[in-house]
Amino acid sequence: MSSMEYMERTEQVVLHTYNRFPVVFEKGEGVWLEDVDGKKYLDFGAGIAVFALGYGNKEYEAALKNQVEKLIHTSNLFYNVPLMEAAEKLVKASEMDKVFFTNSGTEAIEGAIKAARKYAYLKDGSTDHEIIAMNHSFHGRSMGALSVTGNPHYQEAFKPLIGGIKFADFNDFESVKAQVTDRTCAILLEVVQGEGGIYPATPEFLNSVRQLCDEKDILLIMDEVQCGMGRTGSYFAWQQYGVKPDIMATAKALGCGVPVGAFVLNEKTAKASLVPGDHGTTYGGNPLACAAVSKVFDLYEKLDIIGHVRELTPYLEQKLDELVEKYDFLTQRRGKGFMQGLVVTGRPVGAIVKKALENGLVLMSAGSDVIRFVPPLVIEKEDIDEMVKRLEDSF
Repeated sequence: MSSMEYMERTEQVVLHTYNRFPVVFEKGEGVWLEDVDGKKYLDFGAGIAVFALGYGNKEYEAALKNQVEKLIHTSNLFYNVPLMEAAEKLVKASEMDKVFFTNSGTEAIEGAIKAARKYAYLKDGSTDHEIIAMNHSFHGRSMGALSVTGNPHYQEAFKPLIGGIKFADFNDFESVKAQVTDRTCAILLEVVQGEGGIYPATPEFLNSVRQLCDEKDILLIMDEVQCGMGRTGSYFAWQQYGVKPDIMATAKALGCGVPVGAFVLNEKTAKASLVPGDHGTTYGGNPLACAAVSKVFDLYEKLDIIGHVRELTPYLEQKLDELVEKYDFLTQRRGKGFMQGLVVTGRPVGAIVKKALENGLVLMSAGSDVIRFVPPLVIEKEDIDEMVKRLEDSF
């Protein structure tokens, strides 16, 4: 069938909740995707920051095939070997203590919210605790995650959402401090805001929030779903700030394509929050997903993925900065590591992204005015050069 036939048949049976680009991808190799018509695309979107290892990694694929032949699912009524292996590696990489595996980043946020509320409930028996989240944040589409997503556009049609949520301004500590009351149980933030426009937290902001949480026994929840797993040059972005969360949510590149997420807790929070019966999932932590997580950590170490990101980040930033200097409608570059954005003025970002796709370059937007660059973490300098060429052709 042609790509048009695939798209038409898909629209007949799949609920239209995405305005998909008119491309039907069939396979990938390295940092390239290929559609059903044989056209190749340089991928600087990585399935929304998921496919960190690129496409066609034979060791990763072999690990999945091996696990499929052994055991795919048992439920959380039983132990399984990949669960132990994946949890040990995630605990080590995150420098935290306890893991709960989910099926997505949204579910990881849901679990983090529940853990925080249970922690506060056990302290005083009250159920009127509040969570402070950030304006322009994005944490997911479920009712709980949507409630802490600081964008009214996503929320309007689905109210009433869960209560006890307040919003402060990202990178504005006084704004956060003004929302704190004796009922505040948690402060939730992305270390690098993604959908909101690629805004990294400032060191001063994170340190001040951490100090405030310590003073008032408020839990600090960090959403590392998009910016985590090596994307900014460390396993998790907060590790570059020296500011540790009490609960962290991760997903996306955690499984490099297999749907899996997790929330990770420090010992203090784990000991005084969720207990048997409080939280659960049928699929979370199944052998197949955990085999993927375990192999991802092995390959990160073997290929020195984090070292590679650190080595190439200056080159990527240089090339993007040169574009800002060259084109008047590009006003700023911001980001960390391989999570970068170019701010566009006077032109619709969507039109640029669409034209880039026509030129065989996969990009995404962030917010209303930012071109987002979240490529596989295995890109090389020649891939960056090719991206710049195709992007300029699109301008």
